[in-house]
Amino acid sequence: MRLCVLLVLGLLAACSRLEDVGKAPEFTPINNSQEYQAMARPNYGAEAEVRLGADRASLWSAQRGSLLGDNRAERAGDILTVVIEIDDSAEIQNSSERSRSGSQSASIPSLFGIEQLANTILPGDNALAAGISTNSSSDSSGDGSVRRNERLELRVAATVTEMLPNGILRIQGSQEVRVNFEIRELLVTGYVRPEDISRRNEITYDKIASARISYGGRGQITDVQQPPAGQQIADILVPF
Repeated sequence: MRLCVLLVLGLLAACSRLEDVGKAPEFTPINNSQEYQAMARPNYGAEAEVRLGADRASLWSAQRGSLLGDNRAERAGDILTVVIEIDDSAEIQNSSERSRSGSQSASIPSLFGIEQLANTILPGDNALAAGISTNSSSDSSGDGSVRRNERLELRVAATVTEMLPNGILRIQGSQEVRVNFEIRELLVTGYVRPEDISRRNEITYDKIASARISYGGRGQITDVQQPPAGQQIADILVPF
C-alpha cells in the first residue's frame, strides 16, 4: 500500500514539473514574504518622521537622515548588508590499534587423596591434574580521515523582520538571479546584535547567531543533476 502511495506521489510530482518544460523558472513571489511585511508596516514611515523632527534640514544633526547620522539598521523594516566570506578547511586523521591476549589454567594434582579416588571414577584418561584451561585473544584496528575545503564569497541585502524584547534583531534576506533557464538562490537568516553592525551598515556572517545560509539553484541544470523521482523512491525502498 505504501509503495502505491509513493508511486502516485512520484507521478504527480513528475506531472507538475512537465508544466515547466521549455520555460524559464519563475521567481519566488515577494509580496507575502516576511521582508515585505516588515517594510510595509503602516507606522514605519511615521516612526522615521518622528525621529527626524525639526532637525531634518540640519547637516550636523545626529538623526538618521542627516549627513553625520547613524544609518545602521535598528528596527523592523530596516535593511542591512550581510557579508558572507567563508573560507574553511579541515583535515582530521585518526588511527587506532588494540591487541589483547590472555591465558588461564587450573589443576588439582593433590588434594587429601581425592585425586586418586577421582582418577578411578573418571572415565578414560580424565584426571584432576588438568582440570581447567582457557585461552583468549582479540585484535582490532581502525583508520579514519576527513578532509573538507569550502569557499564562498557573497553579499546580500537583508531586512530586519523583528526586534526581540532584549533588543536583538532577527534578519532575513533572499536573492535570486536568473541566467538563461537557471535561477541561483541565496537565503540568509539569523539573529544579530545592533552593536555588531558596522558604520557601513554591514555585518559579517560570523556575527550572526543561529545563522542559516543556503546557496543553491533551480532550473534545467539542477534538474539534470538530480536523479529522477522514480530512482529516488527506488533507492529508499529497495533494501539491496
